Amino acid sequence: MKTFYWHDYETWGANPSIDRPSQFAGVRTDENLNIISDPLVMYCKPPEDIWPQPQACLVTGITPQKAREHGLSESEFIAKIHREFIQPNTCVVGYNSLRFDDEVTRYTLYRNFYDPYEREWKNGNSRWDIIDMLRLCYALRPEGIEWPVIDERPSFKLENLTKANGISHMSAHDAFSDVEATIALARLVRSVQPQLYNYVLANKTKQKVASLVNVKDRKPLLHISSRFSAVNGCAALVVPLAWHPVNKNALIVYDLSVDPRALIDLEPQAIRERIYTAAKDLAEGEQRIPLKLVHLNRCPVLLTPKMLDDKVAARLHIDKALCEKHWHQLLKVDLSSKLSEVYRSDNFEPRVDPEQKLYEGFLSNEDKQVCLSLRGANSVQLAESTFVFSDERLNAMVLRYKARNYREALSAEENDEWQEFKDKRLMDGGEGCLSRDEFLAEVSALTKEHKDDSHKLEILKDLSAYAAEPAF
Repeated sequence: MKTFYWHDYETWGANPSIDRPSQFAGVRTDENLNIISDPLVMYCKPPEDIWPQPQACLVTGITPQKAREHGLSESEFIAKIHREFIQPNTCVVGYNSLRFDDEVTRYTLYRNFYDPYEREWKNGNSRWDIIDMLRLCYALRPEGIEWPVIDERPSFKLENLTKANGISHMSAHDAFSDVEATIALARLVRSVQPQLYNYVLANKTKQKVASLVNVKDRKPLLHISSRFSAVNGCAALVVPLAWHPVNKNALIVYDLSVDPRALIDLEPQAIRERIYTAAKDLAEGEQRIPLKLVHLNRCPVLLTPKMLDDKVAARLHIDKALCEKHWHQLLKVDLSSKLSEVYRSDNFEPRVDPEQKLYEGFLSNEDKQVCLSLRGANSVQLAESTFVFSDERLNAMVLRYKARNYREALSAEENDEWQEFKDKRLMDGGEGCLSRDEFLAEVSALTKEHKDDSHKLEILKDLSAYAAEPAF
């Protein structure tokens, strides 16, 4: 039987490569969205070598003391999650989960010596994120749902949508409350716009998405994405220009609402700068070049442009005639070699921390077998055994895994090495982690900002006490 597993994380910060999970909630439904399992709700102990982001604690209401008292070690925590996700014919679903929760899952699996991707495809499994379905619903079929407007733009925040539609959502940013709200929103869309719901669900696989794409003839598509303005319903007419030269699951598209002359005329380096430089940092009169990657394995919403009739286009402020003019301009030039050069190298600093190097290569089959042995080892076996990988990332992570989850498995020498590493990271920060001084400064600034909010002040007081503990 095919099932959905609805889930949500709360975390110690906004960067999944650095900030660890603090809470998880999940529950299984059948294909008709009826709950068929007991919910899984649990905390994860905070890492001893990374400060929590104070703002994240204010958002979730979770303090490190609470998670330490009620939480599981990260290895136990992710094992329970993996057990649910890996069940055959499971589609793991969330709200804004592809950009965030799935990244939390991947990095946590990776840190704990699991294949970070297997649960997404093996045994008929898949993943889905319903946020773009809501965006599509607003753009094309808004009837039957109340759409909250914030600052003259539609808001797709979970808490705003639930409030506008009378959906119970007692504690936004409590993991299980968010899961219940997500299921309720999916039920609402399925009820009022069943054809749209079924279309998005049926076309979420990369094979289905690929069948819509015609790069050879550069046939335009209607694309829904957070990268497009909410004023336009997060919708745009795009033209597929080329496949990414390295990532074969990525399609390079161009937003046809913007004049393509800069893309046609500029050299690759100048184009790269106009893609990756923030709009506020561009020279006066310069515009960002609206090239975008559509990742076929991230459930993108692509449709025939026929769905954008004149009435819908007017409501979304999309000028179809202008888009067609820009499309014909692009049909006259071959940009494939230029785009290949633009995307062949990235502009990102190489990472040093092995735990942040998830995307620097897949695990070999041989290393996966060693991972299996390591995960199955108890503290005595971890102390007595040596685990050697061909992948140096994994070799560098073994000590940290033992120290965080099986401290008693460390030798005296390993314990000294861990203490030195932990103390330095807590004191100096770096690689995206807060230093002790940065953590305390942030707590102090937030204390002043929220001086009249007793609940937040209590959380900030706990964070100050946490930093004062002897272990830190």
